Amino acid sequence: MTISDPQYSQSSILAPVAVAASQEKHGSTQVLMLAAIGVVFGDIGTSPLYALKECFSPTHGIPFSTEAVFGILSMLFWAFMLVVTLKYVVIVMRADNRGEGGVLSLMALGLRSLKGKGKPHLAVMMIGMFGACMLVGESVITPAISVLSAVEGLEIIAPELKHFIIPLTIGILIALFVIQKRGTAAVGKLFGPITLLWFISLAGLGVLNIFKHPEILAAINPLYAINFIVEHTFLAFIVMGSVVLVVTGVEALYLDMGHFGKKPVRYAWVFIVMPSLLLCYFGQGALLILNPEAIKNPFYLMAPSWALVPLVILATSATVIASQAVISGAYSLANQATLLGFLPRMSINHTSAAERGQIYIPVVNWALLAMVLFTVIQFRESSNLAAAYGISVTTTMLITTLLMSVVMVREWKLNPIVAALFFIVFLAIDFSFWAATLMKLKDGGWYPLLLGIVCFICLMTWYTGRRLLREKLIDGSIPLQDFVTSILSYPPHRVEGTAVFLTAHVDHTPATMLHNLKHNKVLHNRVFFIKLSTWDVPFVNDNERLQLKELGKDIYVVRAVHGFKETPDINSVLDLITLKHGLEFDAMDTSFFLARDTIVPSKLPGMALWREKLFSWMYQNAAKPSDFFKIPPNRVVELGAKIEI
Repeated sequence: MTISDPQYSQSSILAPVAVAASQEKHGSTQVLMLAAIGVVFGDIGTSPLYALKECFSPTHGIPFSTEAVFGILSMLFWAFMLVVTLKYVVIVMRADNRGEGGVLSLMALGLRSLKGKGKPHLAVMMIGMFGACMLVGESVITPAISVLSAVEGLEIIAPELKHFIIPLTIGILIALFVIQKRGTAAVGKLFGPITLLWFISLAGLGVLNIFKHPEILAAINPLYAINFIVEHTFLAFIVMGSVVLVVTGVEALYLDMGHFGKKPVRYAWVFIVMPSLLLCYFGQGALLILNPEAIKNPFYLMAPSWALVPLVILATSATVIASQAVISGAYSLANQATLLGFLPRMSINHTSAAERGQIYIPVVNWALLAMVLFTVIQFRESSNLAAAYGISVTTTMLITTLLMSVVMVREWKLNPIVAALFFIVFLAIDFSFWAATLMKLKDGGWYPLLLGIVCFICLMTWYTGRRLLREKLIDGSIPLQDFVTSILSYPPHRVEGTAVFLTAHVDHTPATMLHNLKHNKVLHNRVFFIKLSTWDVPFVNDNERLQLKELGKDIYVVRAVHGFKETPDINSVLDLITLKHGLEFDAMDTSFFLARDTIVPSKLPGMALWREKLFSWMYQNAAKPSDFFKIPPNRVVELGAKIEI
């Protein structure tokens, strides 16, 4: 069942197709591991810049003590073991949707197992979309906190440079967003080696400081965490809101596994990323035991003075790479939401001829830049941003647990006891982290929550508005088969050429056809009604993409199916029709008829009036279908009417 076509039914003129696609990953495991290190682990890999410092922050953390250091490091270690390794790497990454991951893929798996459009279906859809919306908060905060925390190393080198931190951060971020339209294919090859060097540096700094106080390794013992929680319950609860910062970016392991495959991502985490991060955190802990004053910036103070300048440069490079991965993820998320029917069409530029996943969406890019700059100027310090960061991370983690439980029971048909055990254990962990971050709502946690809520309102308004519009159009339409039978019985004058009508439903006559007959009183020699559907799989093979049926005398109805990670292209669809059915298209002899309606908000049953006005504004500002579907602009005929909803 497609998500973006809620009116689709088994009784359609065209029966449903079986869609499947497997994305084969090319290259050796080692090469893919290196590439994954540069893309997948940038966010979680830059957390040592601020995570442990935030645990002892005078504003958001707890009082410093040796007991607290051991307790926090133990909590940190087991967060890695339980949340990242067990939950995501071992369990959640098994829930792939034709090889793809991420909260939208997980939502699609959950929806597939819930037949019909009842309350469970709606609940899973809303939970999944809110999870996607909370990722918007991460997309805004990650570039800001990562680059800002890296540049703050200047203050360690020379305190008088403190005044340059904000301007330099803003300059780096503006440059990063400006170059997006050129694509990242050229510099992308450097991401893996630079990030690998970053992790090697983290491990080296950690080992250097652990040697000075090796007793810190005892914090691996979970009893330190348990005793700290039991003896200082309230303090432990407070600090959990900061400990969760060590797993920021964990969703990227699941989201990006489709690009590299499960094995390279898992191997990179187990053998390179996790050991490097743990050594760095334990090294910071050893430093704090020996020098409590280092809490002002334990990461940079781990390094010898001669290494500070190159370390700041390397840290800034690593944070830029992490930000780039998050920005690219935001493009991908917006594209998927558009194709699934939750966002208006947007202009999408493909920045690489070789990699179809490399896209650039101007409106998303500039909106992100504006929000990121506002975030830097508003919060000014990485410690202030850290308070805002946790709530978006923990909300997404909590939603992943909920959706994963649905998939286990409904899609995998696991023993309910096994599914319940997963749900209870990880819901308890995730809820504890989430509740701890709620304590920081007034200190900045409101910011990503507000972004997520606004985004969610827009997405659900668009989805609901499209459903109401489709119902309105169908109520006033004529069944396509009846229309074709009638028109062929008393045919109008047929003119040379081919007419292509894009339709929202293969069973009903599009209004553009009726308007054309009413005003022009002609029928082209060949007529194609084409429905472009998005299904709940990431990719569709070409041999399963197309269905075509002739309704009579060169009048055809076509359903072209795309995955939610593909961008529909009408030219590719026409080429496929030619290849599979021998029906050739002359570009200069083909006209495309598109609907361009005006939405009029009204007090009719449907949505609240303010939501209808929002939908109307979004509808009128959506990218033109001709641009989105790559239709030659000189062959387009737009027809429309005013429609009340």
